[in-house]
Amino acid sequence: MTNYDEIDFSPIQALTEGEVITHSRVRDITLPSGKVLALITLDNGRDHTRPNTLGPATMTALGETLDALTARAAAGEIQAVGITGKQYILAAGADLSDITKVGSKANAKLVAQLGHKVLGKLSTLGVPSFTFVNGLALGGGLEIALNSHYRTVDASAAAIALPEVFLGIIPGWGGAYLLPNLIGIENALEVVISNPLKQNRMLKPQQAYDLGIFDAIFPAATFLESSLRWADGVLSGATKVERKNQPGKIERTVKWPVAIKMARGMLESKIGTVPRSPYVALDLLDKARSGTKEEGFAREDEALADLVTGDQFAASMYAFDLVQKRAKRPVGAPDKALAKKVTKVGIIGAGLMASQFALLFVRKLRVPVLITDLDQARVDKGVAYIHDEIGKLEAKGRLDADTANQLRALVTGTTDKSLYADCDFVIEAVFEEVGVKQAVFGEIEQIVAEDAILATNTSSLSVAEIGSKLTHPERLVGFHFFNPVAVMPLIEIVKTDATTDAALSTAFVVARGLGKNAVLTADAPGFVVNRLLAKVMGEAARAVYEGTPVADVEKAFAPLGLPMGPFQLIDLVGWKVAAHVQDTMVHAFPDRFYANENFHALAELPEVVEKDKGGRVTGFTKDAQKALKGHVGSAPASADTILRRVQDGLAQEIKLMLDEGVVPEVEDIDLCLILGAGWPFIDGGASPYLDREGASERVFGDTFHHPPIRGIGG
Repeated sequence: MTNYDEIDFSPIQALTEGEVITHSRVRDITLPSGKVLALITLDNGRDHTRPNTLGPATMTALGETLDALTARAAAGEIQAVGITGKQYILAAGADLSDITKVGSKANAKLVAQLGHKVLGKLSTLGVPSFTFVNGLALGGGLEIALNSHYRTVDASAAAIALPEVFLGIIPGWGGAYLLPNLIGIENALEVVISNPLKQNRMLKPQQAYDLGIFDAIFPAATFLESSLRWADGVLSGATKVERKNQPGKIERTVKWPVAIKMARGMLESKIGTVPRSPYVALDLLDKARSGTKEEGFAREDEALADLVTGDQFAASMYAFDLVQKRAKRPVGAPDKALAKKVTKVGIIGAGLMASQFALLFVRKLRVPVLITDLDQARVDKGVAYIHDEIGKLEAKGRLDADTANQLRALVTGTTDKSLYADCDFVIEAVFEEVGVKQAVFGEIEQIVAEDAILATNTSSLSVAEIGSKLTHPERLVGFHFFNPVAVMPLIEIVKTDATTDAALSTAFVVARGLGKNAVLTADAPGFVVNRLLAKVMGEAARAVYEGTPVADVEKAFAPLGLPMGPFQLIDLVGWKVAAHVQDTMVHAFPDRFYANENFHALAELPEVVEKDKGGRVTGFTKDAQKALKGHVGSAPASADTILRRVQDGLAQEIKLMLDEGVVPEVEDIDLCLILGAGWPFIDGGASPYLDREGASERVFGDTFHHPPIRGIGG
């Protein structure tokens, strides 16, 4: 068994240059019973915008602090040890910037082993250990708590999670062994695998307490005081700690293997078999059912070292950096001081998309929102939908009654367009046809103030052409949402040659106000996401028309690691929308994009594809097969041919987009694909994946990144 005390950690302690050290400050607290608890407060000395992180120097110092407390416990000076964090934050886990610098698999293993060595001390101090989670506790932060004997949580803590699988690694400081043995396998699967794969979902304190991660939950105002009093009760035996979700013998022998098997099947149907970290985590959770803690920790050491040095973690860290940094400082966004203050929003249209816009604008901006349509019945239906959705949020406890009533009062609908007169920002959600959009903007322009901003939600039409008949085309911007509007985090903001900085700045400020990430793109066909998805969907359609079965085409795309296959994606966005986007791209670039005139016949059908219980596309419906009869060839393409075509097609298109200046840099394309198309973190968007697969070299004799984004390997 690994003896962590005999390991030389100097190779990673040499990597601590630039580490923001989180100090372990200790003070003795005399509890009401007279017992003494030594309380460690983790504090990096920065304000709460810079969370505590756990780099090698921090961990080494914490280990020394725990050794000193072990000696004091042995001398009878203290009867317990507690650990908490600076205001609002326990710790946000390992310092990922340090992990990316490890340089070798051996060093990566040392990172895991140092974590196990130090946090493992919390269970061997000779006195009970308590973690008082007073705020954010992610990854290694939560693992501090899991390695302690007892845990309390502040009811207002920002977020609690083990997000490692989202980043292509696993909880490697005890989480994969300790958590299932604390809260049971099904709950652990949710925390370790399901939540990270649901766009990195976090736990609220009450949820974490209900799962059994914490022994007690206290309100923020008295959190530390209540936790210390509770700890005193535990030490005296007056407070009994019951762990209702801790697995027993029946769960270990019967329920555990069944849960693992079901989870494996679910993973294969939802994400395919390309991502490594969810399956490695699954194996660790499976093996945590039996054996010793030391064996569990040793398995985590090996797994973390393997994943940290692989391509998927390197790509994930690139993607993480884009989402954490670049997305928050959009390249090309003008000074926000130029933005027009938006005090009322107008939405042209009252259909489902328009109603979703209205709900988002009123919830996030808290300003009056006006929707209009050609007849009052459509308007009334739109307003009713918005009121109903606000009611659902109220029922779930996400809005209180007063706020819900205020929001309902802010939404109005009419057929009288003159009420747009005092709107500062007007967005259309009408039929995707240039003439229709030109007509509605031409009418609205006569009503709104000269400095009001006009926005089009077009998914692929030319914004300049839409604005070509306006008296003031300089006020028009593209403001392209993705479906579902409430969930998808991206807005493509499209600038024409005429667009003013004031209009552009307003669009960026509004996007931020809506809680969205905005990326600036030029006015080019399909902008970024739809141009590249049209390439993916076109290659899928080409393969089918050549004679390849639909299910085979879906499987051929699996190595891309996308959240769904191409036909499942088309079915989600709608066959009519997909046909329109495809037509737009073929019209713009007939030599590079594939469309078949028969696609429109499919788009008219109520159902085009059949799916299995997991939602995977298995084939065409009988009606679709009839519509395709006589139009399908007899030369099916192999999976390798299909995959290579789509890889090379994407590499070619991305290179052309960069040459054309559609976006400033390739990072913006990857950011758009991650946020707007669910492109997986483990690919790093598209460009690192295309470099690794050799498509960039095949197509233009170079790579998008110098050097290519790869793992460390052996």
